[in-house]
Amino acid sequence: MALHRLYHLSSLLRSAVSLTLRRNIGISAVLFNKELDPIQKLFLDKIRDYRNKSKSSGGIVEAGPSYQKNLSEEVIKLQRLYGGGDMTKFPEIKFTEPKLEESAK
Repeated sequence: MALHRLYHLSSLLRSAVSLTLRRNIGISAVLFNKELDPIQKLFLDKIRDYRNKSKSSGGIVEAGPSYQKNLSEEVIKLQRLYGGGDMTKFPEIKFTEPKLEESAK
């Protein structure tokens, strides 16, 4: 009887370990594959290139004078619509505590 339970427990343990190893090997194969496929490499190269261009230009990449003109026109429209102020900063919102009165029961 004890031998049967031991055999049953060992088979359960063996199947659990087998399943865990298969999952870990599958995940490890992806993690250890350092080489990217060509599409991923192209995508990452373009992102890195854009980042470098953005840092060197100090803003929007390849933005010409028409972009700057459109941007200034839109900022003027927003200032007119919302009452002026600095449109490049998030507005400061101040909440005041409501005055609560205790009512007699």
